[in-house]
Amino acid sequence: TTGVVGFDDVTHIPDRKEGGEKDFSQLIEHAKKCKAPVQLEEGKIPGGFAHNAVLSVADKVVEAVKEGHIKRFVVMGGCDGRHKDRDYYTKFAEALPNDTIILTAGCAKYRYNKLDLGDIGGIPRILDAGQCNDSYSLVVIAKKLAEAFGLEDINELPVSYNIAWYEQKAVLVLLALLHLGVKKIYIGPTLPA
Repeated sequence: TTGVVGFDDVTHIPDRKEGGEKDFSQLIEHAKKCKAPVQLEEGKIPGGFAHNAVLSVADKVVEAVKEGHIKRFVVMGGCDGRHKDRDYYTKFAEALPNDTIILTAGCAKYRYNKLDLGDIGGIPRILDAGQCNDSYSLVVIAKKLAEAFGLEDINELPVSYNIAWYEQKAVLVLLALLHLGVKKIYIGPTLPA
């Protein structure tokens, strides 16, 4: 542990002395004695779809919606556990029609962001804005889409919300959506403590 975190019987790395650096040498020496990590999985994860990136191709997105190539957006954000039996979001993503785009932010994406879901006219079917903290980008995208279609209420957009609220940050995302007046929000299979 280090900083404000500390537990009985756990090695604690003290704060740095003024003008100095924290001394992680004990941790580094221990790591050198450990076996190398074993790769658990492999694959490519496209990212970088925060609102600036998506809005830079907004004309293509709007055109794809108007032409009927994109019928629905599904916001799948929040957090989910790492256990293999937690496959709700994997199955959900696989079951979505091919004319659906997933807008995601948060750790739940690790359940589906390596799936080969293809693209719609060059637009990837999974647009990953980042972590829970980046859910703001998804709101900006929804607001800009509503503006592009001349809608006053984002609830009129073809957007569904399926939020994995496994821990506190995801609950804040949910509360932010409620504050914005978003309706018909589905919440993931496990409620927070």
